[in-house]
Amino acid sequence: MKHNEEIEVETVAEEEVTEVEETEVEDTIETDEETNAVEIDSEETELTQLKEQLKEEENKYFRVLADYDNFKRRSTQEKEAIQKYQSQRVLTSILPVLDNFERALTVEAKTDEAKSMMEGIDMIYRSLVDTLKSEGLVEIEAFDKEFDPNFHQAVMTDKDEEKPSGVVLEEMQKGYILKDRVLRPAMVKVNE
Repeated sequence: MKHNEEIEVETVAEEEVTEVEETEVEDTIETDEETNAVEIDSEETELTQLKEQLKEEENKYFRVLADYDNFKRRSTQEKEAIQKYQSQRVLTSILPVLDNFERALTVEAKTDEAKSMMEGIDMIYRSLVDTLKSEGLVEIEAFDKEFDPNFHQAVMTDKDEEKPSGVVLEEMQKGYILKDRVLRPAMVKVNE
């Protein structure tokens, strides 16, 4: 009987050990599942954060790229404008000289010597005008044209019944354009 009791105690002990082991295995499985679920949630959160961070960095990159393209375009435009109008300052300072030549050419030469001098002045004037035209200088046409404040500066008004209102009656000083920029507007007398 002792022996049976020992077998029973051993069997009960084995059953208890088996139950404890099964409980421990179940607890371990549950703990592992919970840990895995937490890890997955954590990884998903981290992945979402990384995607957002990547999106922000991409946006920054594209903004910097756009800024660079804009800078490049502005620099190119500025260089082109500088090249296009590099002679503007010099040409503006030459315009009074051109005006003086034109005034000199309006004087009537009475002697042969004066006529010869006027021919020389005319040759120099034409040479200067040709050189200025080659640089892109164009005279603004004003006489008998409709007054345009973009190209004309009204310094006087007068009344001429034969011409429509707003027409330029007289050009007091010539105006000039360099390429597409007005260097000096034409000073004009306008019909009322």
